[in-house]
Amino acid sequence: LQVLGFEVDTVNSVQFSNHTGYAHWKGQVLNSDELHELYEGLKLNKVNRYDYVLTGYTRDTSFLAMVVDIVQELKEQNSNLVYVCDPVMGDKWNGEGSMYVPKDLLPVYRDKVVPVADIITPNQFEAELLTGRKIYTEKDALEVMDMLHAMGPETVVITSSDLQAPLGNDYLIALGSHRKTKADGTRITQRIRVESPKVDAVFVGTGDLFAAMLLAWTHKHPNNLKVACEKTVSAMQHVLQRTIKSAKVQAGEGNKPNSAQLELRMVQSKKDIENPEIIVKATVL
Repeated sequence: LQVLGFEVDTVNSVQFSNHTGYAHWKGQVLNSDELHELYEGLKLNKVNRYDYVLTGYTRDTSFLAMVVDIVQELKEQNSNLVYVCDPVMGDKWNGEGSMYVPKDLLPVYRDKVVPVADIITPNQFEAELLTGRKIYTEKDALEVMDMLHAMGPETVVITSSDLQAPLGNDYLIALGSHRKTKADGTRITQRIRVESPKVDAVFVGTGDLFAAMLLAWTHKHPNNLKVACEKTVSAMQHVLQRTIKSAKVQAGEGNKPNSAQLELRMVQSKKDIENPEIIVKATVL
């Protein structure tokens, strides 16, 4: 986000030695009182006027509830504030979905967080959790996105799915939907499908990168979800291809890269993040 010209105030919901994709990690989890204290400091100095709030991985229900209170207060300060929420709860492995945060976060996301969010970026499993509805076809996915719109957000992007891609099994489908209500009350919905080449490795942090870049590119192209998603997904591809290439070199011929070797090559991808060459096109549905 900083590379793309945003002034960012970062609050780390956790301070860990490394991400949890490694065998071991040590560190602290920020609680809601500590979050509140940091926010109070910003408020006392009257530097709590923001254009965007972006949230990701959270493990604690009271922390998440505090985020909602803060977002609501910030929206009172600036009614144009856009809250981008990546509802990080779980994912599917070999077709089976499982949560990697405590189960009691789901009702907080569903009932409190999503209604105040403007843009949400769940994966397929998280979209199913939030709506209580399974996705088997693209039609199901579009209906689930409509259900999510009805809960509050104007923009919904299902960042990854196990749907069959028209381009074939080597591609991963993401779907986006942007619903706008015009001044005369009529609603226009723009929907897109993006198919990107699968990369055979498990990366950590791709969801965070996706949400941050979607925030940036929807800011720069506010009424063009197609272009915003093309730039986001193309930049992701550049980062992942560079990462896997570098990881394989480090691991050596015939060895599987480990977590350290698969750390996203963010710094090396600065140019691609700033100005991604469009290598993935979106289809308007």
